[in-house]
Amino acid sequence: MRIFVTGASGWIGSSVVPELIGSGHRVIGLARSDASAAALEAAGIEVRRGTLDDLDILHAAAAEADGVIHLAFKHDIAFSGDFAAAAEADRLAVETFGAALSGSGKPFVLASGVIGLVTGRVATEADMPEPHPYPAMRVRQETAQTTLDFAAHGIRSSVVRLAPTVHGAGDPGFIAALVGIARATGVSGYVGDGANVWPAVHRHDAARLFRLALENAPARAILHATAEDVPVRTIAEVIGRHVGVPIASIAPEKAAEHFGFLGAFIDVDARASSTQTQELLGWKPSHPGLIADLEAGPYFATAAV
Repeated sequence: MRIFVTGASGWIGSSVVPELIGSGHRVIGLARSDASAAALEAAGIEVRRGTLDDLDILHAAAAEADGVIHLAFKHDIAFSGDFAAAAEADRLAVETFGAALSGSGKPFVLASGVIGLVTGRVATEADMPEPHPYPAMRVRQETAQTTLDFAAHGIRSSVVRLAPTVHGAGDPGFIAALVGIARATGVSGYVGDGANVWPAVHRHDAARLFRLALENAPARAILHATAEDVPVRTIAEVIGRHVGVPIASIAPEKAAEHFGFLGAFIDVDARASSTQTQELLGWKPSHPGLIADLEAGPYFATAAV
């Protein structure tokens, strides 16, 4: 199949692309910059220049493709103060894909997340989130629901809910940020007793799930890209040992000051199961777990001080 991928040069996309090519698919990647275009060309895929704001380009690329995987999100503005604009741009892009694919029977796969589904128990694929109190987050929730509703318009749509920690060598996300915070503050911290857990998945395992969703997921499928639940204190202990700083509990009222943007997530307990996903698609995580990845060392060789 000829697959249009947004975010193809990003952290997850750069693993999804070879996964697709290795299974015989032809990939067209959206590139918003010269650097992204060069990375995609080096990977041997066709480049479509544009951004998430170029709705005509998105519509044409989706209409010409045999399926779409939507991984891109405006993280640069989302985490620099305008999450609402990033969420709105994503909503418009998804609606554009829906219009382009309507009635085609083609697959559309959206990247979402497992954080915030439920509290006090393990989240499953059957769980739907309560409306978020923050309007921009509600837009994100509604965009995921819109994707599922595409099934009524002849689109084989599915949502892959990613673990908050998609790890591996070169990871630019939450774990790399925690390493940087530990170095900057001289403390590897957690909140409370640190018993709350973050789901985690290796990026190559996540990439394989996106490919399986594209190929085989039924319409309206909700899939969990989670391999394990890891206590935040355990993460902090490994980071502290490698960085050579004390491990300590940070008071909840000081979390934002100590952890910066991660202060909103550090004490979240987001236990999640992927049992239904594994049974539905035969997906089985096989790459190293988060702690093994941390112990291997690359996070501490490359994380910014």
